[in-house]
Amino acid sequence: MMTFYRTQLLKSWSAPELAKMPTYYIMDLDKGMAETVAEEMPSKAQINACKWLTEDDLAVYATEYTRTGFQGGLNYYRVGADPSFSGRTIDVPAFYIGGDSEWAVYQSPGAFEAMRTVCTRLRGVHIVTRAGHSIPEEQPEQVNKLLLGFLREVTTT
Repeated sequence: MMTFYRTQLLKSWSAPELAKMPTYYIMDLDKGMAETVAEEMPSKAQINACKWLTEDDLAVYATEYTRTGFQGGLNYYRVGADPSFSGRTIDVPAFYIGGDSEWAVYQSPGAFEAMRTVCTRLRGVHIVTRAGHSIPEEQPEQVNKLLLGFLREVTTT
């Protein structure tokens, strides 16, 4: 069963700080990805009881990734490493939703706080409880409520 970790800001990229992260982010030296995540895999019964990612939903993802590849997902990382974006700002209404069990929110010291500078029209930052990396699937009602509120705000101002 997926463990919900209470995440925390890392103070630095030092070994003691990185050791606070779950092993599926910072893997043990003697294990590969498959061995690492095997420890976090839900049981067959938990998989069968899954309500937020049905077999039909999974088939949609698999079909689209087969059709289009995973370039869009990879572009996220490529842009983050591209120095030509350094110092640029996002100057349209922006809104951030993160999960309280998503380490990506906290793993780069200072990055979360810098969002307020990078996004010059940041309208909100919300951390959704009991959610990790797949926030819309894990907490759809909460995400929809937040998004609708943001959209109402930006379309009426």
